[in-house]
Amino acid sequence: MSLRKFLAVGALAAAVSLGGAALAQTAAQKTLVDQAKAAGTVGEQADGYVGFRVSTSDAALRAAVDAMNAGRRAAYARSAAEAGTTADVAGARMFESQLLPRIQSGQWYRNAQGQWVQR
Repeated sequence: MSLRKFLAVGALAAAVSLGGAALAQTAAQKTLVDQAKAAGTVGEQADGYVGFRVSTSDAALRAAVDAMNAGRRAAYARSAAEAGTTADVAGARMFESQLLPRIQSGQWYRNAQGQWVQR
């Protein structure tokens, strides 16, 4: 990856980090996702999206995760277009550089091999 592409993907970090990607997400939805992360129901994934570690029928939580992921998807697409890469690469780089380091002790994340790991 060229320096320009790397910097463009890095710039995504400023726009997306810690829920900043939740452009379509309300504050209440972000709180709901944060609570679900703390409870171990959802976690960050190596692809840059939030996923369900435990199945749930909670419609509000599903809507909150969908809204967060929609915001991230849009941000990754914009970053990828600027960097000349794909949204998949942008999402994975965001996970590595910004999301993974911010996962708190006790929370879960899905690694690139598809395994859920508790920090």
